[in-house]
Amino acid sequence: MPTNAAAWINAEKAQLEVGSAPYTAPAADQIVVRNHAIAINPLDWIIQLAGNLAYRWLRYPAVLGADIAGEVVEIGSAVTRFRVGDRVLAHAVGTDKDSNSPAEGGFQLYTVVLERMTAPIPGTLPFEDAAVLPLAVSTAACGLFQTDQLGLRPPTVDATPTGETVLVWGGSTSVGSNAIQLAVAAGYEVIATASPHNFDYVKSLGASAVYDYNSPAVVADVTAAFEGRTLAGAIAFGPTSARSCVQIAGGCRGNRFVALATPPVSFDHLADPDRPRFAVPRLILRLITSNVALQFSSRLRGVRTKYIFGTTLKSNEVSTAIYRDFLPAALADGRYLAVPKPFVAGHGIADIQSAMDIQRKGVSAAKVIVTLP
Repeated sequence: MPTNAAAWINAEKAQLEVGSAPYTAPAADQIVVRNHAIAINPLDWIIQLAGNLAYRWLRYPAVLGADIAGEVVEIGSAVTRFRVGDRVLAHAVGTDKDSNSPAEGGFQLYTVVLERMTAPIPGTLPFEDAAVLPLAVSTAACGLFQTDQLGLRPPTVDATPTGETVLVWGGSTSVGSNAIQLAVAAGYEVIATASPHNFDYVKSLGASAVYDYNSPAVVADVTAAFEGRTLAGAIAFGPTSARSCVQIAGGCRGNRFVALATPPVSFDHLADPDRPRFAVPRLILRLITSNVALQFSSRLRGVRTKYIFGTTLKSNEVSTAIYRDFLPAALADGRYLAVPKPFVAGHGIADIQSAMDIQRKGVSAAKVIVTLP
């Protein structure tokens, strides 16, 4: 049996510690992946810093991490799509409430993952590039395609134009980059926002127009861009994105729905060693008041909103539409790009904590990666 090791979080708000971990066999609909690269997401350090404020159900010790890429080493009895030795990317769901399982966390050598949340990758795609995709792809797909979100038609090899336009606020973010590609592959035009130095990057992903989200006139400019267009919906990334998207959607014709990927507050200050004593209660208060204000503004403008939880697709048809029917072929023929680019910040499990610290301080149009030998 293989020898496993993991970067454990042993208690709420604790630093990660490297230790041995059991090797767990897959259930019928699962596979085991020997990880060669894992990616860091803001969700990882938010869970670490915010503790039970973010994931109240999480049992400790736990293994965080959602993005993995590696080789299949064992398959469940009902799995027919993969073989031992296949190169794959996968979305690990160990911190989900219905999983709550260290064996299914990404920050370890061997991870148990769902077959329907896994896609084969071509031999030409390095593991560190493939690892940037899973959580970002899943989150974007949930917001765009689930029937309780924007409900768009799924991406295909040869999608015909729908004549509708999606607004992606935060187009250079990890999730935004993938939302643009998925929407375009489904036949939708995309208008996006980003910082000016990322305009060319966002356009290279398929956006027809990009606006500076820091501009005082951005809401008016994007609203004007939608004149004569039909809104298919908006998907919002960034703490300040929700309000702007609601204002824009309220002035458009079409599907006045904003899928929200980011809370309207920042968790960054929770890492400060000298943070105020009541920082967490104040954060909770800001979350409540900001969401109340957002709901009031939305109803006033006739706009619907809903938060995205990036793993809900595992329980519906969107998971197979993306990970089985679309992504494998799209990656193989180069129609879908593994973006944003990887920024390799370490080369072993012991480097995961420092990589999380780097991610928390901020990266632009890049995703922090740790390779595993």
